[in-house]
Amino acid sequence: MTFSRPGAFDLSALSNPAPSGPPGGGAGGGGVYVIDATEQNFQAVVESSMQHLVVLSLWSPRSPQSEEFNEVLVAATARHQGAIQVARVDVDASPGVAQALGAQGVPFVVGLVKGQPVPLFQGTVDAAEVDRYFDELVRLAAQHGLTGRAQPSGEAPVDESADDEPADDPRFAAADEAFAAGDFTTAIAEYEKLAAQHPGESEIGERLAGVKLMARTQGADLSSARQAAADRPEDVEAQLLVADLDVSGGHVDDAFDRLIDLIRRTGGDERERIRQRLLELFTVVGVTDPRVATARRSLATALF
Repeated sequence: MTFSRPGAFDLSALSNPAPSGPPGGGAGGGGVYVIDATEQNFQAVVESSMQHLVVLSLWSPRSPQSEEFNEVLVAATARHQGAIQVARVDVDASPGVAQALGAQGVPFVVGLVKGQPVPLFQGTVDAAEVDRYFDELVRLAAQHGLTGRAQPSGEAPVDESADDEPADDPRFAAADEAFAAGDFTTAIAEYEKLAAQHPGESEIGERLAGVKLMARTQGADLSSARQAAADRPEDVEAQLLVADLDVSGGHVDDAFDRLIDLIRRTGGDERERIRQRLLELFTVVGVTDPRVATARRSLATALF
């Protein structure tokens, strides 16, 4: 996941947007411009920002507030007729994107202007504020020759079938609130309470493993971590961190291979600790993922 270096654009106007006026794309129109971005297609999304504005909206299904804010952002694109495209990023499914952007919680919204990230919102604002920022972002892009337009997605800004969706599980409310605020310590503690109360429930285990991974990798630099692991191959902490970062960044096989090799070279409590971390990463990736099945076989060979 790569971005252009900052400094190419004067972003000072975004700190005090001008009053909302006719958008750069002209008034009228009813198209909606939204896509879902993942770790797999993220680079293509960044590259599309060389042709038109992209607004990345980081959200979580565990944060109803961030889901609702997505609707506000998507609705705000209609006036701009393709000058802005919203790319929604589910941070639970794509934690590597959140890490690359330095997101501390959701909602977290960043503009992309020719590959360069432009911080917009941490948390929610009202629709009028979104309109003002989007207008200013379009002006900024036009000043630097970015005037292309995305194709409409055809999605409705409000999901009329939302009433048919299952209600949020109230057991997760406290953990979800902490997670949305970027308080991983509290979120982990709440999920651990639920895990003790409902042993073996897969959804709780998956949520707990995902939040633990985000907490461990928060603020970590991949290049520095890789160098430390290369310099100190017997340093278990250094190897575990790189494995965590690799899973966050989508390099799942590399992470699994690293830890299985480490298990072969260790014993006792250290080996058990590494095994437990590997099992936790299996949960993050998904127990039905074929890469997990392959790694389980390799783990069995390494252990026995």
